[in-house]
Amino acid sequence: MTARPPRTAAALPPEQARKLHGALTESTDVTVFVNGTAHRLPDEARDAVVDLLARLSDGDTAQVSSVAELLTTSQAADLAGISNSYLRKLTDAGTLAVEYRGSHRRIRRADVEQWLGAQTSRRQHSPDAPGR
Repeated sequence: MTARPPRTAAALPPEQARKLHGALTESTDVTVFVNGTAHRLPDEARDAVVDLLARLSDGDTAQVSSVAELLTTSQAADLAGISNSYLRKLTDAGTLAVEYRGSHRRIRRADVEQWLGAQTSRRQHSPDAPGR
């Protein structure tokens, strides 16, 4: 996941805000078009988009930012299929990035998944890999 800076959208002009507010009040059906193609969003994503639109329709300035999913060391180790102590060694060595919340380590899910992908790729390209 690429970190992106927050993005701020200025309040809509009153006439546009009024029209958007009316549209959101009349129906809960929201269709998202990307490059001319309609996409059905999962409920949580749809709700986030509708919330953003509702804030803009109320005349508010809105800001959007990303939040990385952070895991505890136990959750990250379970996801990676490794022991907690091995995971801590990976964070101590800098192999896996870690954030500290007080004395507690937090690891981004995306970093664990990227590390797992690299491990799989390394095994597949190893001279000892089955079928080689």
